[in-house]
Amino acid sequence: MDGKAQLGSFLRARRSQLRPEDAGVPTYGERRRVPGLRREELAMLAGVSTSYYTRLEQGQSLSASPAVLDAIAGALRLDEPGRRHLYDLGQVDRQRTRARRPAPERVTEAMRQLLDGLGDLPALVLGRRSDALAWNRPGHALFAGHLDPAAPDLPGQCPNMARLLFLDSHTRDLYADWPGRARAVVANLRVVAAQHPEDVALHALLGELSAKSAEFASMWAEHRVKPCTVAPCEMRHPLVGPLTVTLQTLSSGPGPNLVVATTEAGSPSHAALALLAQATSETTPHDGLTRHQSRAGERS
Repeated sequence: MDGKAQLGSFLRARRSQLRPEDAGVPTYGERRRVPGLRREELAMLAGVSTSYYTRLEQGQSLSASPAVLDAIAGALRLDEPGRRHLYDLGQVDRQRTRARRPAPERVTEAMRQLLDGLGDLPALVLGRRSDALAWNRPGHALFAGHLDPAAPDLPGQCPNMARLLFLDSHTRDLYADWPGRARAVVANLRVVAAQHPEDVALHALLGELSAKSAEFASMWAEHRVKPCTVAPCEMRHPLVGPLTVTLQTLSSGPGPNLVVATTEAGSPSHAALALLAQATSETTPHDGLTRHQSRAGERS
């Protein structure tokens, strides 16, 4: 799907989700055949002509100015992530003309040191496509204990956490509120897809998930956008039982992000994480949590 088609699809989806009463549009008790606002109503709220707005939705307009995008964002009552997503889509064709193929994602030595230094805090390094590029021992145990601990370093076997969430039964069972977690992942992928329209591998992943998971396809069609930052997450771990963690995504700019799971001090969840760390330390060498860490030691 090209940039203009993505913009039109986003506008149609968000317009259908906006109720007339929420936008201050009177309906006078009439029966409406379409959900949400009509095109002419949205165009009126944005201060643009109906014909121009229709061309945007149908992918017939080359681009929209920042002022028009701002007016449409206001009419759709988009939050800040939604606004940024709309601007990314509105500029996508101009981006394509100068975009280069994305550079390979790598875990820096500094990030490996940070990952190792977190001790018993579960953590993993995620690429923009949700590839688990590295994890520490507790991170592997919490998020993907059924996988090979060395999987992030094995050629062609780097785990993709979005793929696991939708297509792997072990990962699906890990989340007590799986629909909520799945929607959060999809909303973040929406943000990334608009920011990296030239990323062929990312769009191949989205196509695969849409083809193999009806739930992903349905959530993707909702066009919800929200970057993953801080979010509570209820889990049902097979070793330590139920626990609630706060997932915090830490970013230092372009490149992979560090995702850390924390718990409230003194809570049952905190005790569960401590038990998980103890259980995994008894079965895993203390001087290396995954193969990448032992390799880091050799390089130093």
